Amino acid sequence: MQYIFGPLPSRRLGLSLGISPIPRKTCNYSCIYCQLGRTDHLTNKRELFFPVNVIIEELETTLAAKPAFDAATIVGEGEPTLYLGLGDLIEEVKARVDKPVAVITNGALVYLPEVRADLSKADIVLLSMDAYDQGSFQKINRPHGKIKFIDIYEGLKIFSEQYQGQLWLEIMLMNDNVDEESLGKYAQMLRELKYQKLYLNTPVRPPAEPDINPLEHEKMQKAVSILGGVSIDLIHSQGFHSEITDHYAAILSIIKRHPMNQFEIESFLKKRGCEDIEKIMDRLKQDRAVSELEYMGYLTYRLR
Repeated sequence: MQYIFGPLPSRRLGLSLGISPIPRKTCNYSCIYCQLGRTDHLTNKRELFFPVNVIIEELETTLAAKPAFDAATIVGEGEPTLYLGLGDLIEEVKARVDKPVAVITNGALVYLPEVRADLSKADIVLLSMDAYDQGSFQKINRPHGKIKFIDIYEGLKIFSEQYQGQLWLEIMLMNDNVDEESLGKYAQMLRELKYQKLYLNTPVRPPAEPDINPLEHEKMQKAVSILGGVSIDLIHSQGFHSEITDHYAAILSIIKRHPMNQFEIESFLKKRGCEDIEKIMDRLKQDRAVSELEYMGYLTYRLR
C-alpha cells in the first residue's frame, strides 16, 4: 500500500487507519525532535502530489478487508496540509467510513483561508503548537523561510473561533522550553484560543537531533499544573497491528511511517504468533534500508 497504512496505535485516537497524501518527509518544518529524522524536501508550496481518486481507490481496497479502527487519520510522513486536494480527500473519506476523520497537522499553513476551509471539513484536527514566539519557532520547528510565527498564531486564533469540530492542541516539551518564562508564554497563548483538548508530549523516540532529550516526570507534571491538559505518556496505547501476512514486510510497512523499538517489535511479532523473532531482529540489523538508533536505553528502528 502506498497511501493507506495501519491501523496503528495512537494514544490520542485509539487504532488509527492512516492516510498519507504526500511524499515521504515532505514538510514545511524540519523539527529538531522529528521521529522521522531531518526533512528531505523542505517546501511551503501546496501541490496535488497524488490524485484524490487514486488514494480513495486504495482506501476502498483496504476497507473491503473490514479492518478494525477507531479513526481515519490523514497524517502522512510530513505535513498533510501541503496536499492541495486535502478538502476533497476529507470529504471522500467521510463518505466511506463511519468513524471520525482526523487530520494531524503542524499548523504551519493555518494562516491561509483555503487551508482553514479544508481543515474545517474534518471531525478532529490535531494541531501542534510547539513555539511561543519567532525565536522559539526558529529553534524548535526550523520552518521554511517564508513562514512567520505571528501569521500562524493569528490564523490559529481565527480557526479556533470558527471551527465546528474538535480542535486538539499538542505541545512538544523538551528541557529547553519548560522554564517558567516559556510555560508562562504558552499559558497566555492558550487563554486566547478555543480548543477541546490539550496534550503535552515529549520525545520518546529518536529525534532528528541527538542532543534532544525527553522531560523528566517531575518537569512534565509541573507543565501539566501550569498549562492543564494531559501528559501523553499517561495515555495507554493499544499496540501495533498490520493486515500484511509476511512478518518482516509488516514491520517494514510500519517503521516506514512510525519507528518501533525492539520491545514493540517483539511484542508485535509474539501477538502474530511468529516463531522466528530472533531471525527477524537479526534481519532488521543487517538491512541497509533500516536505521538502528539507540535512545533512552532502547534500540529503535526506522526506515532511512
